[in-house]
Amino acid sequence: MNELDSIVDSARSAFAAALTPAELENAKAQFTGKTGRITELMKGMAALSVDEKKTRGAAINLAKQAIEAALNARRQALADAELESQLQAESLDVTLPGRMREPGGLHPVSLTLERIELIFASMGFEVADGPEIESDWHSFTSLNNPPNHPARSMQDTFYVDIQGDDGIAYNLRPHTSPMQVRYAHVHVKKHAETLKAGGAMPEIRVICPGRTYRVDSDATHSPMFHQCEGLWLGENISFKDLKVVFTDFCRTFFESDDLALRFRPSFFPFTEPSAEIDIQFQSGPLAGRWLEVAGSGQVHPTVVRNMGLDPEKYIGFAFGMGPDRLTMLRYGVNDLRLFFDGDIRFLRQFR
Repeated sequence: MNELDSIVDSARSAFAAALTPAELENAKAQFTGKTGRITELMKGMAALSVDEKKTRGAAINLAKQAIEAALNARRQALADAELESQLQAESLDVTLPGRMREPGGLHPVSLTLERIELIFASMGFEVADGPEIESDWHSFTSLNNPPNHPARSMQDTFYVDIQGDDGIAYNLRPHTSPMQVRYAHVHVKKHAETLKAGGAMPEIRVICPGRTYRVDSDATHSPMFHQCEGLWLGENISFKDLKVVFTDFCRTFFESDDLALRFRPSFFPFTEPSAEIDIQFQSGPLAGRWLEVAGSGQVHPTVVRNMGLDPEKYIGFAFGMGPDRLTMLRYGVNDLRLFFDGDIRFLRQFR
């Protein structure tokens, strides 16, 4: 047996003894690495004559090819063994019963939104939905909140990098109030002939639930949250109607006739007069505390005018409430962020 055959046999034995890929690479280095036996033989060819180089070089290449073939065979064998081990460890027992998929359910805020819509539908209100990316005019100016007005700072919002042909900026809507104006425009257009003839337009009675966005985040606020606005507009709708409608809604929503309501004077650009609405439970863990749940007021004449109607003839009220906060009160949740964490353990309770 010559030297090259001995080296090939040694390599095969070393590769066969390697039990892991790391050990196999270490064994490879002994033969074809930078200081391996085959590499050293090739370096020694520099001192040979041209004819000897041809003969010796061919023999060394054959030996190198035999070593690489043995190396690749051992690599494949180790990979096959690893795969077989994984298959054994991860095998399925098909005789066991299958895993049951848990039944799904609506998110607690979705349950609240459905409940709100059903209650107001029973009072004759329609439900309107619209874009979450709104023009600056719809979000603010049409609602008696002109550019540079200090009241805008109360609704810091997210602006998007698009601009209309008229130069108007767009933002993620900070409230669903723009839908009141959009809905009124459609309503007025629908009854344009009646209005033109001097007839009475059917009342506008609508709620606008949906997602809204503001720069705010803590235990009771989120950058993305839900809001539900309401509007009732006609020729003879008073603040008294607002009190009756919202009192009936709250008592139905919380299933309690003992619920007390309080209307506190406040300021909103789009209503005048305006009021915050507080509720007070007469029993339970929150009994005796006044809790703010909505803002409301008589629609401002400028807003009525921007809806395409005569404020001297049409009057009404609007309100806005947070379904997320109502959900917290209804289910006794003390941190708004739990609704958006996606924790199945928490959400499972509301199925």
